[in-house]
Amino acid sequence: HSLGGGTGAGMGTLLISKIREEFPDRMMATYSVVPSPKVSDTVVEPYNATLSIHQLVENSDETFCIDNEALYDICMRTLKLNNPSYGDLNHLVSAVMSGVTTCLRFPGQLNSDLRKLAVNMVPFPRLHFFMVGFAPLTSRGAHSFRAVTVPELTQQMFDPKNMMAASDFRNGRYLTCSAYFRGKVSMKEVEDQMRNVQNKNSSYFVEWIPNNVQTALCSIPPRGLKMSSTFVGNSTSI
Repeated sequence: HSLGGGTGAGMGTLLISKIREEFPDRMMATYSVVPSPKVSDTVVEPYNATLSIHQLVENSDETFCIDNEALYDICMRTLKLNNPSYGDLNHLVSAVMSGVTTCLRFPGQLNSDLRKLAVNMVPFPRLHFFMVGFAPLTSRGAHSFRAVTVPELTQQMFDPKNMMAASDFRNGRYLTCSAYFRGKVSMKEVEDQMRNVQNKNSSYFVEWIPNNVQTALCSIPPRGLKMSSTFVGNSTSI
């Protein structure tokens, strides 16, 4: 749902609080499209967003923050699309949604469901707003023709330009991260890469949560790709 309009913000959060009352023991994950001053349609977007975030803090267990501004930036800078359509933006969002829910839908070696994700990602119940990223970024119809390696995926994944929330993680620190790899990926390579990232960028990870990067593998890649990775980060910069 979007947090800028009346339906997504008002109706959406009302629905969430009603579901919360009915099923208090269920995990509630939302994919929330946050408004941005650069790409703005209506004047009252900030009000809608502020009021609905207040609801999400209380009633949602994990909120994946997606930002129109960041989506436009990715489409223009990385995918070189001059005037991206909603279809192109939705293509990016759907890639992330598909990546995060992979483990629920396919068998894998290292599976993690939404509850496991929440246990590993949320140090304090109210801090459940995640930045998401996806690699390799390809435009619709133009599937990658080059071979992608795990180091490349990792580098792309942790690149601020690939984040779908226009918030630079270098302004804050990561409390926790999670990486979902799909395709024929070597377990050892993934673990090595994740250790590398933590060692090289140790200043961007809080020191009071040890081993705060979680990985999950699924052997079935997305359509048209040999390998892909989805990134979920709980950063203080957001």
